[in-house]
Amino acid sequence: MLDTKFDEYLEFPCSFSYKVVGDACETLADNVVAVVQKHVPGDYVPSTKTSSKGTYHSISIRVTVQSKEQVESLYMELAAIKGVKRVL
Repeated sequence: MLDTKFDEYLEFPCSFSYKVVGDACETLADNVVAVVQKHVPGDYVPSTKTSSKGTYHSISIRVTVQSKEQVESLYMELAAIKGVKRVL
């Protein structure tokens, strides 16, 4: 697990926003939603932005998280998606 201080700064449950930056790919948003669905089932409509050169996509998604562990698990699983460069 990650050694974060989310539990000191957040009161759970709470709304938490993830931004996933990865290679421009038609399936990136679907892959992000699939990972989130495993942890927090629901209807998600992520927003997608394309970089100025069209090389990267940035996917933003808001999730209601229940614990520090859930926040960290999502960070790690989102980062493991093929083509993902950063999770913010």
